[in-house]
Amino acid sequence: MRIVIAGGHGQIALRLERLLAARGDEAVGVIRNPKQIEDLRAAGAEPVVLDLESASVEETAEVLRGADAVVFAAGAGPNSGGERKDSVDRGAAVLFADAAEQAGVRRYVVVSSMGADPEHPGNEVFDVYLRAKGAADADVRSRAALDWTILRPGMLTNDAGTGQVLLAASTGRGPVPRDDVAAALLELLDTPATAGLTLELISGSVPLTVAVKDIAGN
Repeated sequence: MRIVIAGGHGQIALRLERLLAARGDEAVGVIRNPKQIEDLRAAGAEPVVLDLESASVEETAEVLRGADAVVFAAGAGPNSGGERKDSVDRGAAVLFADAAEQAGVRRYVVVSSMGADPEHPGNEVFDVYLRAKGAADADVRSRAALDWTILRPGMLTNDAGTGQVLLAASTGRGPVPRDDVAAALLELLDTPATAGLTLELISGSVPLTVAVKDIAGN
């Protein structure tokens, strides 16, 4: 498979790129900063420098042409303000979806956030972030041309992955290692029957492959 990942230098994205490369798939990481090129190559990914805050749909679609799936894993980052939460966490996700449609790529997997809601109240930056993610999710879910899956992890940790998770429409709050989020993305990409699902993910007691098969109805 050829998988194009927005936010290719993110901690989850780099893990996913390594997993894809290790099994012989082609991972393409979209990054804004050319200084990150070598990190992506070290992870086994093909780097593409493209600023999703200023790129056109046409420019982005050119990057996506020929892909089997796209993963939106970009984010404005913890030190960014509300304006960039909207331009990246919402705007770039919508741009990437527009580009996927234009490029004819149906499979679209989003790394969202637990609590994402376009109507989330509050004026703190994190409130703006949850509204931006919620608005992006709502936009993606409205698109009949995309086979979308939205993954909403719990509190992200850098603990070693266990492969044991709870994956459901609603899981309640809880932590989850970034290793397991990346592995879950890989399983979702391999499981087309998860299209149309919005899922929460935290650590649990079910092997990841079983959890994905169960939620897909297999």
